[in-house]
Amino acid sequence: MKTKSKVDKVNVITLGCSKNTVDSEVLMGQLKAGGIDVAHESKKEDFNVVIINTCGFIDKAKEESINTILQFAEAKTKGYIEKLYVTGCLSQRYKENLEEEIPEVDAYFGTLELPALLNKFKIDYKHELIGERVLTTESHFAYLKISEGCNRKCTFCAIPLMRGLHVSRPIEELVQETKNLAKQGVKELILIAQELTFYGLDIYKKRRLNELLQELCKIDGIEWIRLHYAYPSQFPLEILEVMNKEPKICKYLDIPLQHANDNVLKKMKRNISNAETKELISTIREKVPGISIRTTMLVGFPGESEADFEDLKSFIQEMRFDRLGVFTYSHEENTSAYKLEDDIPQEVKEQRAAELMEIQSAISFELNQEKVGQTFKVLIDRKEGASFIGRTEFDSPEVDNEVMIPAQKNYLRIGDFASVTITNASEFDLEGTLAN
Repeated sequence: MKTKSKVDKVNVITLGCSKNTVDSEVLMGQLKAGGIDVAHESKKEDFNVVIINTCGFIDKAKEESINTILQFAEAKTKGYIEKLYVTGCLSQRYKENLEEEIPEVDAYFGTLELPALLNKFKIDYKHELIGERVLTTESHFAYLKISEGCNRKCTFCAIPLMRGLHVSRPIEELVQETKNLAKQGVKELILIAQELTFYGLDIYKKRRLNELLQELCKIDGIEWIRLHYAYPSQFPLEILEVMNKEPKICKYLDIPLQHANDNVLKKMKRNISNAETKELISTIREKVPGISIRTTMLVGFPGESEADFEDLKSFIQEMRFDRLGVFTYSHEENTSAYKLEDDIPQEVKEQRAAELMEIQSAISFELNQEKVGQTFKVLIDRKEGASFIGRTEFDSPEVDNEVMIPAQKNYLRIGDFASVTITNASEFDLEGTLAN
């Protein structure tokens, strides 16, 4: 059993999405500025305080968060740690239940309660620390959260319950944060939000993502800017003009579509039809030639018939997305879809997800085969075994293609760009050598 430490050493555990990653980095920056020794997911076991930043998005994420809390609650009971705090989406959504079920946790905090959490360490929140984050990603790329929350009413989604309504951050603040990140050596900036394309409507009374992008492109040191999570309905087409004009903006767009059948889209309250979606994808490809489009689909929504699912399969085969992820529907309390009967058995949901991924695997293989013989600018992320691992501008970290380059034949530095000729390709990976 540990004796009471004179000085706290904090271990921060992050679960869930990239937005949680940013929240943990901000938390760590505040703790560090307050003189607290802090680490991220440390394996040393020399810490006496644990903060778990939870996810509450879908069943599997909630289960992982609860299991992690229970793991450290047991560690606290056994005396391996002294304090355990829980924050993030799960804590925001189920605080009272968690307090009752897992009382070993010293305090639970919601997504907007960072000052209260810092108070436990006798630290005041410092507003002047804009961008002073402790990066948990590789030092050459970072996420930039441009807004919080969401105003959409998608019937399956619990995120507004956990993150609140949409709140944009001012352009000046985001520019300052990006300058600070660039000084830390960040070369790739990944813009994230619950809904990227809504940016600016609340504080400027108009969409201003295009103007934000133009300002970020002016910052020295930033070489790639990538866009994640663009909502398809009322998509601001002026973004495409900026993407085409500015070489720093990657020809890449993550645009979660969720479904393609009109009946299901209507029940989901996605405010877009199959025909409108096809027209949007066509316009994006026309305005930004060579763009890589990533999307996400949701299968097993209440009432999704075999015919509805066949529509979705046909849509994916026709659209030939560069990347595609699939979720199975999770019946979430307090969402409007929760009133519907969750009538698709889990095994059917899993089977439909597998069918979509099989279709996408074939498409990804064909698209990757077309890259063989071509030369790309590649950002080197890490060295793994006998290979350097990198990405092209068409690939986001952790979810997309990686490029493997033999280490014995090439010397590369992590965080540098290299010109790489693709020599081989599978469904989800590329192999290459340095171009002559």
